Amino acid sequence: MADLSQVKEHMNVVGADGVHLGTVDHVDGSRIKLTKADSPQGPDGEGAKHHYFDGGLIAEVEGDTVRLSATAANAADLFETAE
Repeated sequence: MADLSQVKEHMNVVGADGVHLGTVDHVDGSRIKLTKADSPQGPDGEGAKHHYFDGGLIAEVEGDTVRLSATAANAADLFETAE
């Protein structure tokens, strides 16, 4: 697991395959909270939710990018959803 202190607000999160998964909102304990902006939502923004993933999925932090050890599709299946 990468050092979570390296993960900062507004960093891009990508899967091992380079596909964009979201943007960091903040670190919450051992989990990373993503912004609602990348969440599926209606035309007026309704339905957007925060998603969390375990910090153990992080393979590396480089520049402004958090790269996960799982592909985007596999990582998205592991996300927890919150309002």
